[in-house]
Amino acid sequence: MQRIMIDHTKCNGCKSCSLACMQAHRQDSGSLYDLDLTDGTNESRNSIQTDANGVYFPLFCRHCDDPQCVSACMSGAMTKNPENKLVQYDGKQCAACFMCVMNCPFGIIKPDNPTKTYVIKCDFCAKDKNGPNCVRACPNKAIYIEEVV
Repeated sequence: MQRIMIDHTKCNGCKSCSLACMQAHRQDSGSLYDLDLTDGTNESRNSIQTDANGVYFPLFCRHCDDPQCVSACMSGAMTKNPENKLVQYDGKQCAACFMCVMNCPFGIIKPDNPTKTYVIKCDFCAKDKNGPNCVRACPNKAIYIEEVV
């Protein structure tokens, strides 16, 4: 199975990965240049955090081996795909209880900003045959895809 891996020592906090994610998941089909960063519907599925020393740490869904978000989901909206081992989210089944948010050990799953009616979670850009846009956008190769067993 493939996973997004992180080498935080290469991250300079440029947020190109977050911007690429926002562009990939935006509701309209506009260009990157007219992407409204203040629009709550254009949320990134990843984030860049800093520690007390100012060191940057990119955070992405780890698609855990034993995902607590899936076991905590009472509506069945969070599932683990048996073929590619990715944690998937079905917004049509979501009850917006946010148990997945509370049980994510990495704190990366979050409620949507404007309505708080669904969950924002990395989908590994499943609809894009070229893979996650965030990985391709990282100029320093701080995030990359790796095959893990």
